Amino acid sequence: MATLFIADLHLSAHRPKIIALFLDFLRHRAARAEALYILGDLFEYWIGDDAAGQTENRPVVQGLRALTAGGVPVFVMHGNRDFLLGPTFESLTGCRLLADPARITLYGEEVLLMHGDNLCTDDVDYQKFRRLVRDPEWQRQLLGKSLEEREQIARSVRELSQAAMTGKPPEIMDVNPAAVAATIRQHGVRHLIHGHTHRPAQHEFLVDGKPARRTVLGDWYEQGSVLRCQAGHCALERFASA
Repeated sequence: MATLFIADLHLSAHRPKIIALFLDFLRHRAARAEALYILGDLFEYWIGDDAAGQTENRPVVQGLRALTAGGVPVFVMHGNRDFLLGPTFESLTGCRLLADPARITLYGEEVLLMHGDNLCTDDVDYQKFRRLVRDPEWQRQLLGKSLEEREQIARSVRELSQAAMTGKPPEIMDVNPAAVAATIRQHGVRHLIHGHTHRPAQHEFLVDGKPARRTVLGDWYEQGSVLRCQAGHCALERFASA
């Protein structure tokens, strides 16, 4: 058995094949796991827990519920697209929401889990946006609007985000090495796992003269991507629908 880590699925009704691939992943690969960690952006956007019953969200909610009911613990971290996931989502799915960052013990090793967006400190405009949408008062006001209004706001924000990315150098949207080192040092770990950048890789480097690792999870735009960890070994895997 293994512990699985995924991120950046961006599930949406506009990409039904990826939803089907994820549901198949839950029924087969994840069902045999010790635990599943979803490190942000499970959904393309999440406009509030009162939208959980919408047609496009229902199969994913039910799939997660079936997995947790079968005894597999599932932990979900907020991403920059689904930061409004809340306690009703937990109740409906059986998942547990994780703080960002979260430190866990993985087969005897202390590991830090993050979505990863707050490591991209060179992207100053994005960091301002992140602080805004994570503000509890801003979220309260947004959730006070109708589902239709929130849906429109989410689509507009997504379009603005996509337009902004086209004008930025790729290196600005990647993590800042100094921010990575400071985070590893602050939390006293030697292994950091995160998503967000859509650049799957396993990086080895030194922090204060000691070996450290940073594992970046892949996105699910064209295929499935998972980090499979067992005692002493973690490997990134890609897979397509059958």
